[in-house]
Amino acid sequence: MIALIRGELLLKSAPTVVVEAGGLGYEIEVPMTTFYELPELGSQVQLYCHFVVREDAQLLFGFYDGKSRDFFRTLIKVNGVGPKMAIAMMSTLTTDELIRSVNENQVARLVKIPGVGKKTAERLIIELRDKLAAFASADGATKVSVSSTAQSVSGDTMIEEAEGALIALGYKKSDAEKMVSAAWKLGDYSRSQDLIRAALKTLSK
Repeated sequence: MIALIRGELLLKSAPTVVVEAGGLGYEIEVPMTTFYELPELGSQVQLYCHFVVREDAQLLFGFYDGKSRDFFRTLIKVNGVGPKMAIAMMSTLTTDELIRSVNENQVARLVKIPGVGKKTAERLIIELRDKLAAFASADGATKVSVSSTAQSVSGDTMIEEAEGALIALGYKKSDAEKMVSAAWKLGDYSRSQDLIRAALKTLSK
């Protein structure tokens, strides 16, 4: 079991990162809430990990703190929810938004998450209702830090990276393009991660 990795951040390509530790480069998939917390390339980073072994693959999922990993593990205990869907859920909605959606029976909001149909949304509400209170933040708003030293990229590159990230999370190409296009019209962005976050918010309301 790989529970934690600490090392140099070599690559950020949402939702995937590569961390070098002990001379090995670990490819780790992270939810966007963790991606937003990452430092610049070349910095030291620590990720709490969940390790999945399948017949055809060995997969690592990373989180910026143990509480986020525990929340992920709670989600994948729901019948029909695998690691990829849980990552998409944690990327589309913040922890508090997910908790609110479950507590308030917001099926319509949950089905906006890629891979989540009506039956899965209803199952989430039934199975998670009494299990998520411990994960709520004190003020009802999930913290997301922003690095002021992030390097700006061109508009075309940001759009391409944002669309690629959404597709990797499970959104259809056409939906990813619409989300990014809608977000692009709403603001002035200097980093792809800000555009990704804005694009996800177009469907999280």
